[in-house]
Amino acid sequence: MRIDINKIRKDFPILEQQIKGKPLIYFDNAATAQRPLEVTDITREYSLKYNSNIHRGAHYLANKMTEAYESSRETIRKFINAKETAEVIFTHGTTESINLVASSFGRAFISEGDEIILTEMEHHANIVPWQIACERNGGKLKIVPFNDNGDLQIDQLETLISDKTKIVAAAHVSNTLGTINPIEEIIRIAHAKGVPVLIDGAQGAPHFQVDVQALDCDFYCFSGHKVYGPTGIGILYGKRKWLDQMPPFLGGGEMISKVTFAKTDYNELPYKFEAGTPHYIGAVGMAEAIKYLNRTGREELEKHEMELTSYLHSRLKQIDGLTIYGESIHKAGVFTFNIKGIHPFDLGTLLDQLGIAIRTGRLCADPVLDHYGCESMARASLAFYNTFEEIDAFYKALIRIKGMF
Repeated sequence: MRIDINKIRKDFPILEQQIKGKPLIYFDNAATAQRPLEVTDITREYSLKYNSNIHRGAHYLANKMTEAYESSRETIRKFINAKETAEVIFTHGTTESINLVASSFGRAFISEGDEIILTEMEHHANIVPWQIACERNGGKLKIVPFNDNGDLQIDQLETLISDKTKIVAAAHVSNTLGTINPIEEIIRIAHAKGVPVLIDGAQGAPHFQVDVQALDCDFYCFSGHKVYGPTGIGILYGKRKWLDQMPPFLGGGEMISKVTFAKTDYNELPYKFEAGTPHYIGAVGMAEAIKYLNRTGREELEKHEMELTSYLHSRLKQIDGLTIYGESIHKAGVFTFNIKGIHPFDLGTLLDQLGIAIRTGRLCADPVLDHYGCESMARASLAFYNTFEEIDAFYKALIRIKGMF
């Protein structure tokens, strides 16, 4: 049974407003997705009724909030099919999750001359933390390139891996090209040589069902605000065998079991990596967003998004002078493009006048833009609440703006 998109859109009141007299068309979902009423309602409820620091109090509010926080962890464990809740760590988002692994795993396993393999299409959040780890520990980066079509040259990965390779880190879905990377193959190749793999799932988890046990990835991370939940909350999944060996990322309350001036004993997983007061309201909101996705039907939502992706691609291809960057057959609903003679910032500004929200600039992916020799790009990104009618309006707006130049 097909989902009723018009009914679903009513769960997102922000989509019903007008911008400068025009109906809002929100095509900036790769940056931040909108939140359904269930998420805003529950975060408001817990803020007004149960706000209290977790794990520390003997009173009703503290117990209520602690129960909700740990229940949220279990919801997320099921969402990604982690083996145990101890492998699900709350962070502030994908960026902090990757920094945690780069810092902690780096301290434990990366030393002078060791190698870290990334791909050319990574977001800055999956580049800079590894560069810092290399600067600190004496390691070096090796890069898997992609071709002009936006596909990773996966055949080069096996050659790049050496006995000095300590970890491979790759995006599930590129935030610029929209390419759905062959992460199963990446993991298989790396594991055949005994190398663990981190997957940046910021653009993957919101749109595809993820089973970390089936993937057999060693680390997987994603953000709450991209899975239709609050900002400031995210997830790091890690296999226990690695997390047990990694030192804490941050020091402070909660991540300890006993502190003396002579020595500190660290807490058990996952609390070893959750120093200080966590964003407990955000965790509840993120879990509610996941419950919303599950209730609405993940398979049907994914199918609808892929139909939208195919349709938007076909419409953009009809515009003379428009270049799409990344046309892999394995593509999610992320489109970066330029129109000849129109600066992306001008395009974004004019689209805004028509109520259409897109992203422009360097998209936190400088190596991708350098690959194509671009100073900036325009990006339109889809979510399940978008419609074919919105794509038609976007197409007409692009034609209108193109005519102005």
